[in-house]
Amino acid sequence: MQPRKSGAAIGALSRRVVLITAGLWPAVASAQKQQKPAPRPPQPAISAARSIMAGAPLSVFLSNAPQGARLAIARPDDPAEKAIVVLQPKTTVPSLQTPGAVGAYELRLTVEKDGAPQILLRQPFVTTEPSATLAAPERVGHSQALPVRGIGPNGEQDRVVLVQPGAPAEADGPRFFPAENVEATLEAPEQPGVYELRYVMNAPVSGPVILARRPVKVE
Repeated sequence: MQPRKSGAAIGALSRRVVLITAGLWPAVASAQKQQKPAPRPPQPAISAARSIMAGAPLSVFLSNAPQGARLAIARPDDPAEKAIVVLQPKTTVPSLQTPGAVGAYELRLTVEKDGAPQILLRQPFVTTEPSATLAAPERVGHSQALPVRGIGPNGEQDRVVLVQPGAPAEADGPRFFPAENVEATLEAPEQPGVYELRYVMNAPVSGPVILARRPVKVE
């Protein structure tokens, strides 16, 4: 009869262990749910056109940039510390002046580490042949108003200018900046003669380059 009592006791103990375990299981499961890893902080990202006219401003969509980050344009093989253009962005859609020479380049997001820039992100892009158009009357009276339109890469340093024919690309005269407005009114020179209206691109790498010319006779 004794073995039967031992078997009953063991059975009762097993049921008690099962009940205790079953009671603890929801708490264990709840604790596991509460121990999920913390979500990763938002990662920085950049996005821009993959092809753009040489010398034109490149708009960049920037998100989650770390403190002190900079945007740069460089050649693909350039080291991190070498760049053609560098900008510390102040908005989420900053704009960088692209080189005036046709070629392959790289947009980079960098941060400074141990006194030197470190590349966080990079995106390749290419620049295409720059071009411009000019519109203005063929004749104008001396010292009179000359309505002009000039459209091209519209870089920050580009200008539409009225000069003597044969003058160098950097020659100055009545001018306006198409990056601010593609249309303007210039004052014709006092001296009659044949002048030249120009669209002059002035961008990194290329420097001043005449993209379009139009003769204007001052009478």
